[in-house]
Amino acid sequence: MTLAEMKQDIAIRQKKGVHFILASLFIWAAILLVQLSSLPILTKNLLTFVFSTPLLPIAFLISRVINIDFSSQDNPLSKLGLLFSLNQVLYILIAIWVYPTVPNKLVMILAMIYGAHLLPYSWLYESKSYLIMSVFITPAILIIGLIYNPVIIAITMLSFQIIFSILLFKEISTIENLETISQPNI
Repeated sequence: MTLAEMKQDIAIRQKKGVHFILASLFIWAAILLVQLSSLPILTKNLLTFVFSTPLLPIAFLISRVINIDFSSQDNPLSKLGLLFSLNQVLYILIAIWVYPTVPNKLVMILAMIYGAHLLPYSWLYESKSYLIMSVFITPAILIIGLIYNPVIIAITMLSFQIIFSILLFKEISTIENLETISQPNI
């Protein structure tokens, strides 16, 4: 299988990772609820970290519900996709530093890390949506985060995730239509 065929295979079978984007809707909704609470900022930040951890199980459940191959183990690019995700763990160290040092900027930093981590998936899935959202989210959140509080950032991220999901579903329907057209009639 050529590189182009492996990329097309993983994009089709994993539906461009839409199950992770849908899971992040739940994560950002939980972060928004935490930020709306009257808890002390450090408690909010701790709960923000806690509520960001179930991404994988939520994505796995969504993949089962909408029939997505969660990991495509037989495609070597699946390991590269995992590496793209694990790269985020290194950036979380920045967020850990921000947590007690500049606590009112933690949600901004997490949102910027999220936005930046989307970029390599634009290559993996040959996705304009990943590219556009990565390049847009990161500076937009920086600007918004410097002006507004974490509640506004969480609302903005939730809105971005909804838009991103819609864009991805359009891309998925396009590749599924192309796949159907290329299939010979039997």
